[in-house]
Amino acid sequence: MIHQYKNNGFNIVLDVNSGAVHVVDDVVYDVIASMVENHMEQDTCDAAYDKLAASNMPYDQAQIKEALEEIYELKDAQMLFTDDIYEKSIEAFKNRETVVKALCLHIAHDCNLACKYCFAEEGEYHGRRALMSFEVGKKALDFLVANSGNRVNLEVDFFGGEPLMNWQVVKDLVAYGRSLEEPHHKKFRFTLTTNGVLLNDEILEFANKEMGNIVLSIDGRKDIHDMMRPFRGGQGSYDMIVPKFQKVAESRNQTNYYVRGTFTRHNLDFAEDVCHLADLGFKQISVEPVVAPPTEEYALQEEDIPQLLAEYDKLAAEMLRRHKEGKDFNFFHFMIDLQGGPCVYKRLSGCGSGTEYLAVTPWGDFYPCHQFVGNEDFLMGNVDTGITNTKIRDEFKCCNVYSKEKCKNCFAKFYCSGGCAANSYNFHGNIHDAYDLGCELQKKRVECAIMLKAALAAEEED
Repeated sequence: MIHQYKNNGFNIVLDVNSGAVHVVDDVVYDVIASMVENHMEQDTCDAAYDKLAASNMPYDQAQIKEALEEIYELKDAQMLFTDDIYEKSIEAFKNRETVVKALCLHIAHDCNLACKYCFAEEGEYHGRRALMSFEVGKKALDFLVANSGNRVNLEVDFFGGEPLMNWQVVKDLVAYGRSLEEPHHKKFRFTLTTNGVLLNDEILEFANKEMGNIVLSIDGRKDIHDMMRPFRGGQGSYDMIVPKFQKVAESRNQTNYYVRGTFTRHNLDFAEDVCHLADLGFKQISVEPVVAPPTEEYALQEEDIPQLLAEYDKLAAEMLRRHKEGKDFNFFHFMIDLQGGPCVYKRLSGCGSGTEYLAVTPWGDFYPCHQFVGNEDFLMGNVDTGITNTKIRDEFKCCNVYSKEKCKNCFAKFYCSGGCAANSYNFHGNIHDAYDLGCELQKKRVECAIMLKAALAAEEED
């Protein structure tokens, strides 16, 4: 499978199956396009030349011949027109042993903000306010260790609601996790997601010592942030959290953290919010599209897609401009590894929800991920019983890019790994579909990410 596009002055050819990326001139670009259009991928070089030389291409025979020589050299090197080597792994993938690698601990089903787009309904997850006890969290960590097989590195995200509303339990669970490492030959990496309201120097000192990553929730410009992330009384939270977040970023040497925002229909010009965060001094930035029922006034609509795609292009160009000025920052959704990348299983199924990754409620119930919490159809078990509803786990084990019709012929399938199962369920009623609007944005993000890599490589060559 071949994907071709032009972006920021680059002619880019992606060989989807191998992941090889080529920046080519106009002749090679057009010759490849003609070969694909006329199903000439399996032709010999001479046969392809005979067909193209007799066509109406605006190039002379010498140019076509030179382009074909370059193309077939790449083809022989398994970097162009390659076969799909992953599909044959599917059966083994479906039958793989289930090893749990990560837990999302819902430390608090409570929150001190009232974010308008919150899928957790102000932290309550469609239920009651609750704080996780140390005993429940302890059992969750014991479950993780017991079900992690030979895996050494384990991940635990302290999530909410707002986890700082149950901070003592967070600290106690970190200490307990550390006590498990040596006797069980494990290593925990803890992550904290916070809105920053309760953040103080004491918490930051502990987090900098124990948290491998900190996710800081902020939506960008003050008016946008305060509109979508107010306190329960309606007042904005921007002025309170920005200085705290800046302190976090600097105290962690601008690494191992993210400021993470959400854009909605109120800020379709979200590149301005990303740049605003960069101007505040943040180097690690993630701003993601809201996912909401189309009936919500802030929900993204299909008609917004052209503007959103243009906004990603605008952001990528601005990042290049800032790079030349020495003002680099990382945008999470443009980060891509063209050399190694994730393992085969990760390419096929993504985050591992329902199998390798589970969410745990304050009372110890297991769900496939935080976005399924509260939906009893996806209740998998409890910290006291373990996983009792194995049918859910088995269904998630079969969820991959080859089980989704929309993914099979998509060039981005090995980058998004089939997308979010929760989004598929919320929009289509099953986990084997795909969220269409999200797919369009994901494809553009992949294109921009590859273009940025090409631009930086060209700069190094110069």
